[in-house]
Amino acid sequence: MSVDKKADFSNVTSSVDSTAEVTPAPDFSNVRTSVQSTAQLVEESVTVQAGDSLSSIAKRHLGDGNLWPRIFEANRETLQDPDKIFPGQVLRLPPKS
Repeated sequence: MSVDKKADFSNVTSSVDSTAEVTPAPDFSNVRTSVQSTAQLVEESVTVQAGDSLSSIAKRHLGDGNLWPRIFEANRETLQDPDKIFPGQVLRLPPKS
């Protein structure tokens, strides 16, 4: 009968001296993005017709006559009174949202 001897590695130790650097993952938490559709970049305007009001223009172009204050705000540098618009006057339209 033969007895196979196995090598005794119980007293073997190892150590690793790592010189590799760990690169941290990039932190994008402070990155801000802004995306505008090209429709918002193109400024639309309307020429006031006889009988128009800001609410009729809002209904026609924005789909809701109650949105007239948005047209008024978009034209504050030329309009002092929302009830005083005149035929031929060109007004900027705010983006539809």
